[in-house]
Amino acid sequence: MQQLNIAVIRYGAKDGAALDGLLARIAAQLSARGLKLAGAVQHNTDNGNRCRCDMTLQDLRSGRLIEISEKRGENARGCRLDQMALEEMVGLALAAVEADAQLLIVNKFGKHEGEGHGFRAAIEAAIDADIPVLVAVSDNNYPRWSDFVQGLDRELAKDEAAIVKWCIEAAGLGSGHAGSVDTPQMAAPLPG
Repeated sequence: MQQLNIAVIRYGAKDGAALDGLLARIAAQLSARGLKLAGAVQHNTDNGNRCRCDMTLQDLRSGRLIEISEKRGENARGCRLDQMALEEMVGLALAAVEADAQLLIVNKFGKHEGEGHGFRAAIEAAIDADIPVLVAVSDNNYPRWSDFVQGLDRELAKDEAAIVKWCIEAAGLGSGHAGSVDTPQMAAPLPG
């Protein structure tokens, strides 16, 4: 079996916020080097009393921010994902893949992707276009990811420098590439 140009970063249940920060830093470094990115990174906003933070995705092409958490009140239970907002972000990622992206970054392959929704279409489009993919997958969703990629991915450690190096090489650029920055840069991360 030939390995696809897909790298996965696995993380545990308590590592999600740290991984979101890691992916945001990696995307900022790659964008600064001139890579044309597609996909999204996640920023979390702590809301004090509530047990979970609010989630905002940042489009890596335009810098646009889309809140993907439903505001359902502090006693609400269950999934808080705003599926319409997620699909809007997926549409932006797909447009970037279909344009001239050199790398797709997916902040999370979750339950929706495992069921064939969410960023799965962007991942498939990137694979079809031979665009490298970097994706984060929780241990809980790893079986679904594994079923999807059938062992054709490579697992990367949570090492920022090594991940940046893989992205640059996978995009077909040397580590010294300065590239022209002719696409909008990522907006500054949200505070907090």
